[in-house]
Amino acid sequence: MLSARDHRHPLPLAIVCVMAALTACSVEGQGSKALSPGPAPSAAQSAAQSGAPSENGPAGVSAGGVTTRLDIPAESTEEQYAQACLAAKDWMDSRGGDPHTLVESYLEDLQGSTETGRATFQKTWAELSDPQRAGVIIAVRAAADGGC
Repeated sequence: MLSARDHRHPLPLAIVCVMAALTACSVEGQGSKALSPGPAPSAAQSAAQSGAPSENGPAGVSAGGVTTRLDIPAESTEEQYAQACLAAKDWMDSRGGDPHTLVESYLEDLQGSTETGRATFQKTWAELSDPQRAGVIIAVRAAADGGC
């Protein structure tokens, strides 16, 4: 007579393998351009301007005091990202030349402005959270790369 051990099914092993593969793919697929499903001038902004790390992670600050990188996950909707990218592209196209050389100038304009608009998710730069600022910076870099 056959025991239960003689009737092993490969299904549990197959499920484990599929789950492991899906987990690996989802981790590898999260690059710096991944979008995730967020102050008046704050300590984070002051830290970013001084070159010190923001409250959520290190910041890249140019010699001119412009925040050019935030090493934290970006936060924006697809629509916000697309609008910010297109606004940056329009601005860069109006200036002409190599868009990569215009990234810092554009970010400087955004960071110094008190106006809201599609480039900053209908908020001022000061009203954006660090993750939202990271999203704007990524969108600006994408515009320079022709990625809109």
